[in-house]
Order: sequence, then C-alpha cells, then structure tokens
Amino acid sequence: VAERGPGAAYHMFVLMEELLDKLKLLSYEEEALRRHNMRPLSRCPWAARPGGWRGMFAWLRAGARLGPHYFALPTNPGEQFFMFCTLAAWLITKAGHPFEQPQEYDDPNAIISNVLSELRSFGRPVDFPPSKLKAGYGEQACYVLDCLAEEALKYTGFSWKRPTYPTEELEEEEITEDDAELMLNKLEEDAVEEESDNDENFIDLNVLKAQTNRSDMNDSAKQEEILQSTTDAAEWNLEVERVLPQLKVTVRTDNKDWRIHVDQMHQHKDGIESSLKETKGYLDKLHNEISRTLEKINSREKYINNQLEHLVQEYRSAQALLSEAKEKYQEGSGGVNERIRVLSEITEVLERVKQETEERGSSMTDGAPLVKIKQALTKLKQETIQMDIQIGVMEHTLLQSKLKEKSNMTRDMHATMIPEATVGAY
Repeated sequence: VAERGPGAAYHMFVLMEELLDKLKLLSYEEEALRRHNMRPLSRCPWAARPGGWRGMFAWLRAGARLGPHYFALPTNPGEQFFMFCTLAAWLITKAGHPFEQPQEYDDPNAIISNVLSELRSFGRPVDFPPSKLKAGYGEQACYVLDCLAEEALKYTGFSWKRPTYPTEELEEEEITEDDAELMLNKLEEDAVEEESDNDENFIDLNVLKAQTNRSDMNDSAKQEEILQSTTDAAEWNLEVERVLPQLKVTVRTDNKDWRIHVDQMHQHKDGIESSLKETKGYLDKLHNEISRTLEKINSREKYINNQLEHLVQEYRSAQALLSEAKEKYQEGSGGVNERIRVLSEITEVLERVKQETEERGSSMTDGAPLVKIKQALTKLKQETIQMDIQIGVMEHTLLQSKLKEKSNMTRDMHATMIPEATVGAY
C-alpha cells in the first residue's frame, strides 16, 4: 500500500463500483441471479441503514438488496464465496469459454484453480496466491470479476462511447438599473444640456460686474455671520447621505469582451518586460559575483592541497599503520580469547576432579557404610536361618507323606479283596 499510494486501500471499492456497472450492462440480474434465486447487488450504501451493523444485518435478513461493497467488505464468507463462484462461472461462459456451474459441495480449491486458469487464458496476469479468493471478498475477488466482466463485454461486442453532454444556452445577464447611481451616458447627456443652456443665455458684463461688487459688499457686511455657522450638523449629515448615492458613477464592463483581455495581456507583458530588464541586471551581477567566488574557492582549494600534500601523505601512512596495528590487535585478541576458553575448560575439569576427590575422601573416612554392611550381613544370616528351618519342615512333611503312601500301598497289596470304591479311585 505504501508503494502504491495512500488511496490503494480503497481501490477495491472503485473496482466494485465499476463491476456493478459492467454487470448491469451484461443483464446479470435476469441471466444469472434469478436462475439461482440470488439477490442482486444495488447501490444502497450500508452506512445509511439505521441501527448500525445490527440494523444492516436485519435489513439483509429481511430480503433487501445487497450493498455496492458486497465483494469489498467481509459479511458472510460462505455466501460471498458461493456468489463469487457463481458470477465467475457465468462471466466465463458469457465470454465464450464453456464453464461448468459450481455446486455447493464442490472443492473450493479446484473451483479457484479453474477460474484462475480461465483468467490466464484470457491473457490477464495473476500475481496473487489462490488462497486470497477463498474468503470470497477483497481486492483480488473484485479484480477477478472485473477482468471477467471486461472479457464478457468484449465477446458480446460492447464498446464504450464518449459521453454526450447536453448543450446549455447561455442566459443574457440582465443589468438592473439603480436609481441611486448615475450611468455614464446620463452624465454625458446632462453635460450636453448644460452647454446648450449656457450657449442660449446672453451674458451682460456690466450686470455681472455690478453683481460682483454687491456680493463683495454683502460678504464684508456678513463676515461675522460667516465666522459662526448656523447649519445643524445632523441636517448636514442627512443631506450628505441623500446626495452621496447620486455622486457615484459605475461603469459596467463586459468580462467577455476580448478587447479588455487583450489590453490586460499587453499591460502584463509590458510589466513583465520592464521587470525582467531590471531583474536580469541584478541576476547578471549575482551570476558574476558567484562565478568570481567559485573561482576564488577553486584557487584556494588548489593552493591548500599543494601546501598540505605532505601532511596528507603522512596522514595516509598513519592510517595504514593504524590499520595494521588493528589487524595485529584483532589477531592477538583472537588468540587470547582462545586461551581464555581453554583455561575455562581446564578450570571446569579441575573443579570436577576436586569434587570427586572430596566425595571419595569423605566416603573413606565415614563409617556409616560399614555399619550398613554389617546390618545387612546380620539380616542375611537371620533370613538364612529361617530358610533352613522352613526347608527342614518341608523335608519332614515330604518324608511323612512318602511313608504314608508306602504303607497304604503295602496294605493294598496284602489285601485279599479290593473294594470297588478303591478300584474306581485308582
């Protein structure tokens, strides 16, 4: 995922959306799902169901249509695998390759291998293990079904066409006239009217001179009144607010006018050229300074290398001596480690011998084993005596039984008549 980007984890949802569109084009509801009594896929989002996950499962159990992420998210692996196999078999058949419809008790591994072999026969790459398809969901399942749907569309002769967009008519912008704002044309008309009025009126210079003298006398007479204004500030502000909208002049320009864009382009071009000339001079100066600085640095570097060449040679020789000393140290440390290991083994053997010697010495000085041996001998003697007594008793019993048997045989031999009961016993 890290190599493919942060959105690779959601690629399966995009594949599932495209798969739904392709299945709709192939009429999978009528040809595949209704034949097997299966619910079709729809675009109803699961997250919009009330009640969370429990509500979603209740919604599915109630016979609703499955969501658009059916093969992208795990819900019921057995059902998802069966639907995956059914759709895959139908798509392969739809693509022109005969494929037997899988049954419920077929081997899943055999079904997956057959589907993947058919997918390879279409020239599609399969770079994932077959076990990824056993769950019936995931990016691999969406990929397999999407490839098979594309092959089926190719076989049926379907081809994607460019979308046709409806032509939208541009509405003319209605310019609303504002009474509070004066247009430029109105101002020009007013100026023309004033000029015509001024041309028609006759100006008398004597009258104008008399009026000027009279106004000067009135000004000098009312000089004190001018110094102290009697105008109310509130009324003045109200008058300003009333007249202010009429003093605004707005010139509405059409943004679609190409002449305005051309003028703006020329203005920007002139500005860029003027700025480029000034900036180019600064950049040339900076380039020259950097070039001089680099030349100085190179010359200094060569001078320092020439001056310090003997020190560099000494440093290299010192490094060679240091590497040789390190190798000798490693060899010596290896021999020391080997000797330390041998010493530890010898020490262990010595400790074991010491322990055995101490055990033997303690056993030789200790009298407990001798006492045990004497007790055992005494016990053996007692048992031997008892065995002798038992053997004598047994021999005496055996002798009595033999004598008794011999006497009985003698008596039977001298008997004149043998009873029938005795003959039967023999």
